[in-house]
Amino acid sequence: MKRLILVCVVLLRAAAAARTPNPAETAEAAGWFDRFLAPTAPVAMPAVPFAFTYDGHPSTDVLRHWPVRAAERALDAQRQERSLTYTDPATGLEVRCVAVSYRDFPTVEWTVYFRNNGKADTPILENIQALDATWARAGAEEFQLHHSLGTFFPFSATDFMPQLSRLEPGQHAHFIPLHGRPSGGVLPYFNLERGPAAGVILAVGWPGAWAIDFGRDDQAGIRVVAGQELTHLRLQPGEEIRTPLMALQFWRGDWIGAQNVWRRWMLAHNLPQPFGQPFRPMLMPSSSEQYDVMIHADEANQLTFIDRYLEEQLPIDAWWMDAGWYENAGRWQEPLGLRVDRKRFPHGLRAITDHAHAHGLKTLLWFEPERIMPTNELFRDHPDWLMPNRITARLSKLFYLGNPAALAWVTDRIVRILDAEGIDVYRNDFNVVEPVELWRSNDTPDRQGITENHHVVGYLTLFDELRRRHPGLTIDSCAGGGSRNDLETMRRALPFYRSDYLYDVVSNQSQSYGLALWLPFQGTCTGVKQFSTYELRSNLACPSVLPSWDLRDRTLPYDMLRQTIREWREYAPNYFGDFYPLTPCSLGTDVWLAWQFHRPEAGRGVVQAFRRADSIYTSAHVQLRGLEPAARYRLTDLDAPAAARVCTGRELMEQGLDLVVPTRPAAIIITYEELR
Repeated sequence: MKRLILVCVVLLRAAAAARTPNPAETAEAAGWFDRFLAPTAPVAMPAVPFAFTYDGHPSTDVLRHWPVRAAERALDAQRQERSLTYTDPATGLEVRCVAVSYRDFPTVEWTVYFRNNGKADTPILENIQALDATWARAGAEEFQLHHSLGTFFPFSATDFMPQLSRLEPGQHAHFIPLHGRPSGGVLPYFNLERGPAAGVILAVGWPGAWAIDFGRDDQAGIRVVAGQELTHLRLQPGEEIRTPLMALQFWRGDWIGAQNVWRRWMLAHNLPQPFGQPFRPMLMPSSSEQYDVMIHADEANQLTFIDRYLEEQLPIDAWWMDAGWYENAGRWQEPLGLRVDRKRFPHGLRAITDHAHAHGLKTLLWFEPERIMPTNELFRDHPDWLMPNRITARLSKLFYLGNPAALAWVTDRIVRILDAEGIDVYRNDFNVVEPVELWRSNDTPDRQGITENHHVVGYLTLFDELRRRHPGLTIDSCAGGGSRNDLETMRRALPFYRSDYLYDVVSNQSQSYGLALWLPFQGTCTGVKQFSTYELRSNLACPSVLPSWDLRDRTLPYDMLRQTIREWREYAPNYFGDFYPLTPCSLGTDVWLAWQFHRPEAGRGVVQAFRRADSIYTSAHVQLRGLEPAARYRLTDLDAPAAARVCTGRELMEQGLDLVVPTRPAAIIITYEELR
């Protein structure tokens, strides 16, 4: 019987040094790369990390009889690409695996492409697995799997909660996202702990319906299989599909240290830098709460809000314009019309963006190109570009990005808007509730999975083309509140809006904690009337924040807002350092929640702790991590800066730190810097 045990994250013993890749890890990654992605495959058994079935035969049987070509090239100083291309002489099917190894991180990644170079449809290609590999247990302790919940559409307080699954012999842990939304219900990132001091992180980069299975054998091994959830198809002549991107990161030591190597890799090689600048805290307000997103917004009130932020000297980075700026703006009714409502915006959005740019601010604009409502002219003019919902009676249809003509049209249309209106951030929403059902309902029995594959490739191509044709463009992944935050999307976009579950400060704290394990950059909102120190610090517990304040009200506590934002600007750069949980993650209202961000290169960090409303404990004892034992650190409580004290790293890591606050709920922020 399959059994999955989910518990809160368990913290391991403290490490005395900042976590960076070590030679044993990089050697293991390089060895794995050369073993399973060898330049020449052994005749007896191709050593590849993927699998499929072709015309009823497993890939381990067919690949050994196909000729293989190998090629290598340096992508840059830190990345080496290797491609292996197998060709079936009988049918012309080409199987090409493109892999990358990293010199500065213990990381390996690859994607497999299948192309029909023949003149007829291929036999059935099915059960395509981007990853099919086994690992042995490293020691007597059982396998443990660290993973996280995703976001629940429409939303849930449990979004991104860390989980732990222990895998006993014969057990399986099987994961698929909800409705084909890649971070729906479960994040596509996993840390497999093979023993007390070894493991591997696995990521599935697929903005669609992926699946991964961790299957324990009866001895000391585990088999991990991952890929697009459903594939059973023929390829037509000239047609190509691809697998999810798979990334592995090998580690030694403890799993929390491994998460920090992962965070560093994400920052160094994956996440796009907003506006092409180094990562920094970002404040991006909007008036969405005041004007029903933007359905009732106009040029005058948008300019008024920007001017009020400037007048109150609230240091913001961009102005956020959400849904409703277009003609016929009902509630999400005309998302692809892409015509600015000239009645409300007589000078277009350019009047707003020019005003923002003149004051050094960027601008963000909402789009939702994939969901088409009956009021949209595409219902009449291009039904061939739309995918009907054959399962439910929803009025909307899916704009099919797998259609080359449709993809070219929408790309051109979006680029024209971005250029004409002076937009800096393209916000890509996705409120199609069940895309996988739509994709599959449009497949024929011998083409299962093909519609999804082409749509996913089109979606990634859209992002790539927007960035190519609009240099400097930043993309917000959005997607109904954080349901498309897989690795492929995160290489092109940033999660400025991590979840639609907003304003609950307890959930906001836990969301920041859970998502920080995987994504160094994330964003959320503040509440319209959440002005207590506890609420503000809870909502500012991540690098990017969208204030929802009504600045028409001149009685708001502006002095407090300025001070809180000024403090946040000072300590928030630490969010891009190493992350150390100091307590278990919990939604309980009777506990403390605490964590530490540490930048060893700068000798700085921050401890954030939250005493929740029903906690009877006036203090919490935590042990810091990642510090230099002999170094001296000055600690400053933001609520008592005059009482700063100096401790050694050894004292803070071994004896620990007492966090004391007499009131509840309360938020404590302690910054520290190394005395050099």
